[in-house]
Amino acid sequence: MSSLAVPPLAGVVVLDLTQIYNGPYATFLLAQAGATVIKIEPPDGEHLRRRPRSPGVAEPFAVLNANKKSIAMNLRQPGARRALLRMAAGADVIVENFAPGVMDRLGLDRDTLRQANPRLIIASSSGYGSTGPYRDYPAMDLTVQAMSGVMSVTGMPDGPPLKAGPAVCDFFAGVHLYGGIVTALYERARTGHAATVEVSMLSSVYPSLLSSLGLHRRGDRSCKRTGNRHGGLTMAPYNVYPAADGAIAILTVSDAHWTSLAQALDCEQWLADPRFATRAARIAHMDELDHELGRITGRMDRDRLFDLLVRHRVPCAPVRELDEVVHDPHLHATGMLKWVRHPAYGEVLAHGSPLVFDGHETPAYRPSPALGSDTRDILHDMFGMSADDIQALEADGAFGP
Repeated sequence: MSSLAVPPLAGVVVLDLTQIYNGPYATFLLAQAGATVIKIEPPDGEHLRRRPRSPGVAEPFAVLNANKKSIAMNLRQPGARRALLRMAAGADVIVENFAPGVMDRLGLDRDTLRQANPRLIIASSSGYGSTGPYRDYPAMDLTVQAMSGVMSVTGMPDGPPLKAGPAVCDFFAGVHLYGGIVTALYERARTGHAATVEVSMLSSVYPSLLSSLGLHRRGDRSCKRTGNRHGGLTMAPYNVYPAADGAIAILTVSDAHWTSLAQALDCEQWLADPRFATRAARIAHMDELDHELGRITGRMDRDRLFDLLVRHRVPCAPVRELDEVVHDPHLHATGMLKWVRHPAYGEVLAHGSPLVFDGHETPAYRPSPALGSDTRDILHDMFGMSADDIQALEADGAFGP
């Protein structure tokens, strides 16, 4: 199929006041779908930009802010707020992930934004939302992992609670925020109504706990953490097993999977073993099953074992190190990853969007811009401000401390 010239969100103008991970990821997805995303930062840059430019430390900023434009404005100054409201009049969406109340204190509350543009979609993300008893709690990924229960179900049964390695609360919220914004754009196109969209990190990550909630709902609260086993302890085998040169994740959802696994490993005696012959028996004898399976897998090379099990259609995957993942041929072949030269950060691993729109080309990669590099062009070309207007804003401190 030939590619369409116009990406799905072409023509949508987004004012991006977000910072760190969850908001910038939502607006990154919007930019990757073709929206014009204008990142508005304080004069010294947002928190992620200010990290030291040592190798790898600053890369998240470069990744999350590709294909955006940059304006530097001090929203504490009246002139900058007036400029933002003028921009809002010509935008489709404004997105922020400040703590609740910050926009109100800046004089950029919803009513003021609506007066500037009744068709403006106002989107926000925070740790716990703008209502409820937790509204004003400080929120970062770690604290929301703790509050949400994610940490309580992560780790070994006899060990302490652990955080998930990735920033799951931030990025789950970012995905939900993107979905909320696109839903609001659809509603506006259908009805003319411009919605206010709100996402909380706590609510966004909670559905991911559903398998772990099985134990709780059954009334068994004695084992909150299940290590690498299934959260509800309702599948066996379901674990990470040793290999001669690493580890491999193996699970069987059905008896057919179990039969295939036994046949692949030349262990068909397991099929007649009363401890393992049925799903219920395998769950009841989980420790013995894991021991027997690990005894076999531990003698085999990880990748050869993986190939063998894949040929037998057994759900499995090698436990890979990050270096293997960033060089993964599949992710590079599909365009999700590619190495690029960034003018500020050198070689970085650029990310594509997980969202693939059939018939549409992904927008050409543009590196994250230098702070404020597009300020005057955007104000003049996109929002019609004159050179005198911009000079007056500069004199009022709109672009500086």
